[in-house]
Amino acid sequence: MANHEIYMQRCIELARLGSGKVSPNPMVGAVVVYHDKIIGEGYHQQYGKAHAEVNAINDVLERFGSDAADILKQGAIYVSLEPCAHYGKTPPCADLIIKHQIPEVFVGCRDPFNQVNGKGIEKLQQAGIKVSLGISEQQCLDLNKRFFTRIQKQRPYIILKWAQTTNGYFGPSEGSQYWITGMEAKKLVHQWRTEEDAILVGKNTALADNPQLNARYWPGKSPKRVVIDRNLELPNHLHVFDKSVETLVFNAIKTDIDDNLKYIALEDFDRFVPQYIIFQLYLQDIQSVIIEGGAHTLNSFIEVGLWDEARIFTGQSLLPEGIRAPVCYGRPMQPTTVGEDTLQIIYNQ
Repeated sequence: MANHEIYMQRCIELARLGSGKVSPNPMVGAVVVYHDKIIGEGYHQQYGKAHAEVNAINDVLERFGSDAADILKQGAIYVSLEPCAHYGKTPPCADLIIKHQIPEVFVGCRDPFNQVNGKGIEKLQQAGIKVSLGISEQQCLDLNKRFFTRIQKQRPYIILKWAQTTNGYFGPSEGSQYWITGMEAKKLVHQWRTEEDAILVGKNTALADNPQLNARYWPGKSPKRVVIDRNLELPNHLHVFDKSVETLVFNAIKTDIDDNLKYIALEDFDRFVPQYIIFQLYLQDIQSVIIEGGAHTLNSFIEVGLWDEARIFTGQSLLPEGIRAPVCYGRPMQPTTVGEDTLQIIYNQ
């Protein structure tokens, strides 16, 4: 692996530390290199706070004191995403790089956000800075697939998740709660929840399982909750209405706010329900959503092709009959073992 790729790999590792904390901004990592050695590191740690380039340059300033200015003028900075060129919640990172006269910048991939999208690179080049683009590009694109989906498709990144028995059933016919997977799979699901903005279930799942939809088994923030309840028939004592996190309730009756509960009435509950819901989530700045069920809700998104990846656990249990598990087709990854269960991830092509 070339040195450029090694340094960019470190940028990607740093960027991932911001997972679950920076949305709807992208995850970004940066390193400053001097004489083939990393001398400063930084990543975007929290939405609205300093960007990766700022933290990496500040790291150099703190480490090297009065020598930092000369060192930066002879070094290079690697960043997983194109430096911004506009004033948002923070000043432009391109301006900071120019200010410190860093002569060379290595960029993982361009930022498709309209106010950046090549403008950061152009600003650096106009200042006489050498810019190299496309270092470990595919990995940098994969890192921020949620951000790119929101910017380019005007919707959140959609993850379908369900568990099925060995013989392909989602659950018993009467819709009662039935655990298919073990604790290892449950912990992994809770880790996933800390990484995404929202989690969505339909009315039947909320009623049968009374899920908390939080991250009890993994450190990190719990996602926003999204519930589909057309006629507002779910009882108020359910966990999803405990107001511990922001909860969106899509229905056909009212639009209202009750503390952390937001009721959103859809115009038409007979057609385009997945499309309406996803557009409303986009308007709420929700960058990613896990759809956890039930089978009818999952199938409604699959039928209109509105999903990006499916994460499917297959347990060792059998049901003689029941609700058939959803089926989706795409690019499958190699199955992995989680405890006694099998995990298959499929990407929508």
